[in-house]
Amino acid sequence: MGSFSIWHWLIVLLIVVMVFGTKKLKNMGSDLGGAVKGFKDGMKDGSTADSGAVNPPAGQVANSQAADKTTIDVEAKQKS
Repeated sequence: MGSFSIWHWLIVLLIVVMVFGTKKLKNMGSDLGGAVKGFKDGMKDGSTADSGAVNPPAGQVANSQAADKTTIDVEAKQKS
């Protein structure tokens, strides 16, 4: 019951082709290829934009003077 033989995969492929048809499978394949290509292009664009600028990690302040201007320290007090 471990792995399937080549005959099992051929039967599954035949059933898939009979259910969906070759035209629909071709369209799904081209749509998937376009999505992968778009993802790769997006990853290339994202890596080139980030490589030039040095951004501090989230949660860390890069410049303490800028933090003093924008940060408000609030102390919560309980009402009596």
